[in-house]
Amino acid sequence: MANQLFDFGLVGLGVMGRNLLLNMADHGFAVIGYNRSPQKVTDLENEIVPGTTIKGTSDLKVMVAALKLPRRITLLVKAGQPVDDMLEELVPLLDKGDIVIDGGNSHYTDTLRRVRYMQEKGFHFMGMGVSGGEEGARRGPSIMPGGDAEAYQHVKPMLEAVSAKVNGEPCVSYMGKGAAGHYVKMVHNGIEYGIMQLISEVYDVLHRGYGFTNDELHEVFKQWNDGELQSFLVEITRDIFLKNDDKTGKRLVDVILDKAGSKGTGKWTSQDAMDLGMSIPTIDIAVSMRNLSALKDERVKAATVYPSEIKIAGVSKEEIVQQARDALFFGIMISYAQGLALLVEASKEYQMEIPLPDVVKIWRGGCIIRSSLLEVFYQAYVKNADLPNILLDSHIAALVKSRTENTRRFIATAAQAGIPVSALAVSLGYFDAYRSAVMPTNLIQAQRDFFGAHTYQRVDEEGIFHSNWQ
Repeated sequence: MANQLFDFGLVGLGVMGRNLLLNMADHGFAVIGYNRSPQKVTDLENEIVPGTTIKGTSDLKVMVAALKLPRRITLLVKAGQPVDDMLEELVPLLDKGDIVIDGGNSHYTDTLRRVRYMQEKGFHFMGMGVSGGEEGARRGPSIMPGGDAEAYQHVKPMLEAVSAKVNGEPCVSYMGKGAAGHYVKMVHNGIEYGIMQLISEVYDVLHRGYGFTNDELHEVFKQWNDGELQSFLVEITRDIFLKNDDKTGKRLVDVILDKAGSKGTGKWTSQDAMDLGMSIPTIDIAVSMRNLSALKDERVKAATVYPSEIKIAGVSKEEIVQQARDALFFGIMISYAQGLALLVEASKEYQMEIPLPDVVKIWRGGCIIRSSLLEVFYQAYVKNADLPNILLDSHIAALVKSRTENTRRFIATAAQAGIPVSALAVSLGYFDAYRSAVMPTNLIQAQRDFFGAHTYQRVDEEGIFHSNWQ
């Protein structure tokens, strides 16, 4: 195999890298993977499926030399400095016109910088979001490539082959100019944060507030997943409740400490939305609640300072399950609405030309936020590709309206019982503000003008005004 010319090269043979490489080989591509660690190379070679063409090496020069021109190399290394370090190693080994794709979770501003840097040297560079976790990488992820449109044509056949499929359509599409691929993936992750927080709040009310057992919770989430809430995150939540702990024999979910980790992509979404002046409070609060969960010792102390009996009374089991389902449906809709509205604004502001119909179309399969609702959103964008917010679509409006009453009841029930449902509450707050023709912001503008002469506009004539309030 020494003289074999390979179709694709991949740098970084962690579980994601190995699985993606094996997926490519399954689809008939000759692939070669590089990792500095010989052990990772061995791990790859131990998983090779007979009849496929895969090679592993811990010599970067060997990998680069073995690739067909123009070379197509995907990086699956840790975001940040490791990507820059890898490019420095690669650049002297490449020829003009070679294509390098960053398939990690890089911040979009880093991707923009790298696109320019590689362009100046005569190479193509693309940022590409990949969602679906380890299983998705092996069996078919949702893939979000952006940037160099010419380079995309060179890698499109491979990406379409290895991606997830929905109704025979590949879950990959060109996401737009510049750093669009990584920007879309960042917002995808922000929406993911929001939905995970919403699910955890519903679980808390049913479990702590109403005393649902894990078996009962499994049954509730199973029914939901069999219906309109069908989605990857509801599906895995259903299965989590049945998993036993090998050490104690208890249900595993009950022995996991209530401190959440994060890799920063949710925070990036919030930060960029702030910079663009976009409101995404469901995603913001999801990030904040993970931060608050990390203060475990303080929370334990505060629980003794502010003791409360968390118990829900006066609501039947059937009622609370129905309220919970509607509230979760409502919150998930709002989380998507906020994320997609951010993409609309960012696309204009950063001139990325993100095709919103294609975004929701490729999220339908392979990715962590795949859901039957994405088909509904897709139809909304097909009807009106310039929709600034999906809440303005008449079909989506009907779905949301039919859930608002139960959402209000569920939030009120939780608040009375002292159970935090921050993401559900801000989702409702966002909805009520978005549908308000009049907001109390006139008072804020009056205050700003009073203490800082910040001026204001009037309802009865055009122009900018300032008053002497003293």
